Amino acid sequence: MSTPPRPVVSLRGAALSYGARTVWRNLELDVRPGEFLAVLGPNGAGKTSFVRALLGRQPLSAGELTVLGRPPREAARRIGYVPQQATVSAQAMLRARDLVRFGIDGHRFAPRLRSAPVRRKVDEILAAVGASAYADVPLGQLSGGERQRVRIAQALATDPELLLCDEPLLSLDLNHQRAVTELVDARRREHGTAVVFVTHEINPVLDLVDRVLYLAPGAHRVGTPDEVLTSASLSRLYGTQVDVVHVHGRVVVVGALDEHAHHVPAEVRP
Repeated sequence: MSTPPRPVVSLRGAALSYGARTVWRNLELDVRPGEFLAVLGPNGAGKTSFVRALLGRQPLSAGELTVLGRPPREAARRIGYVPQQATVSAQAMLRARDLVRFGIDGHRFAPRLRSAPVRRKVDEILAAVGASAYADVPLGQLSGGERQRVRIAQALATDPELLLCDEPLLSLDLNHQRAVTELVDARRREHGTAVVFVTHEINPVLDLVDRVLYLAPGAHRVGTPDEVLTSASLSRLYGTQVDVVHVHGRVVVVGALDEHAHHVPAEVRP
């Protein structure tokens, strides 16, 4: 029998606390090569902190975490990261190709690699995400959807084995949401890249997701969408009645008001 592939991400007894507040605890999780894991949960449940832990920017309060078999910081060059949409004032004059090159060269003041091969690679990556037409356009002149394509290109520049996407669909219309999710899915299918995809909106990626990590205040659930996104499952997780219904192929969750979130849990509404 062949040996199972090494998990890309492995957490054992993992916990994260801020002072007396426990965000999540006793988290046991392996993310496999080529797996698409969606991370859901209300604001304050620790979704972005989970991504920061995988990047090595947020130490655990307890337990163990390895990425590609080593501590997260040591695996950083094999991780592609698509951050949340942010203002571009500091980068407004950078061209799209400049941002992608940073993904290859590292810091812009670091020694540059040979120009011609790197330029060819930048052009190939921009073409792969459909951003060639605005390769030389400053980021400040791009739409939100165009900037997300460029950020995905930057994340792919180091040929990552793990792609971390932190709310990449925020502020995008349905067409751009579809384009971004298709780019991410193509990467994992063609290269076996594991994807950890934090989102408030499960519906655009529901058909792509292998498993869900649902974070609720002080609790969590891991499983397939059919296992996790049910009335019984989420009601147990929140300790209150939560109803999950399917409307025209979309998942709609309706819950009571909760002290930790305005509407439990708004992230899976259409």
